[in-house]
Amino acid sequence: MSTFPRSPRTLRGAIVAIDVFNPVASVIVFQYNPESLTRSIDPQIGSDGGSRSEVLRLKGAPKETISAEIVIDATDQLEKADPKATRMGLHPQLAALEMLVYPKSSLVIANTLLSLVGTIEVLPPQAPLTLFAWGPARVVPVVVQSMSITEDLHDVNLNPIRAKVSLSLRVLTYDDLPVSHPGYGLFLAHQVVKETFATLGSLDNLNALAQGDVRIV
Repeated sequence: MSTFPRSPRTLRGAIVAIDVFNPVASVIVFQYNPESLTRSIDPQIGSDGGSRSEVLRLKGAPKETISAEIVIDATDQLEKADPKATRMGLHPQLAALEMLVYPKSSLVIANTLLSLVGTIEVLPPQAPLTLFAWGPARVVPVVVQSMSITEDLHDVNLNPIRAKVSLSLRVLTYDDLPVSHPGYGLFLAHQVVKETFATLGSLDNLNALAQGDVRIV
C-alpha cells in the first residue's frame, strides 16, 4: 500500500454476523482485501418446455454466489510482540470465521436438555443474519455455503500464523426471506442501487450512440 500522504484511503471488505441472542455483532474485517471476487449469477427464468408466455417470465431474483479467498497473516503483530498474537496466533480470527457456521453452544445445550425431558420437537438453532460488505454499494445478506482453510505457517506452539480462507457465499434475496426479516429490505435496497447504476450506464451508452461514437448496425 502506498504511504503517500494524499493517497486515497482503501476501504476494507468485511463480514458482519448479527445474532438476536447476542446484541454484540461479530465483525470480521478483512486484513487484506481479496485480489479478486468471483460472482456466479444464475437467472430464474421460465423452464424449458413451458408455454410460450412463460419463456421470458422471471420467477424471481437470480441466484448469486460470491467466491473469494481471504489471506490472514500475523507477521506484523508478532514483530510488534502483540501478546494475543504471540499467545494464540490466528486462532481468534479463524474462530470468528468458523463460528459463522456453528450453532451457539448455549442453544445446543438448551435443546439437549429439552430433548432429555421429553420435548417432542426441538427446532434447529437459527444462523445469525450474515452480511457481506464490499464497499458502500454492496452490502448483501448471505449464507456461507462452504469454507476451506489452509494454514500455511505455524509458530513453535503450532498456532497458525498465516492462513488462506476460501469462502463461498450465497446471496439471500427477497425470495429467500420473509418480509419481516431485515435481510429482505437490505437485498431490496441493494437491487435498487444496482438498478440506478444500470440506468446511469445505459444513459452513457445512449449518449455515445447519439454522438456517433458507437454503432450497433
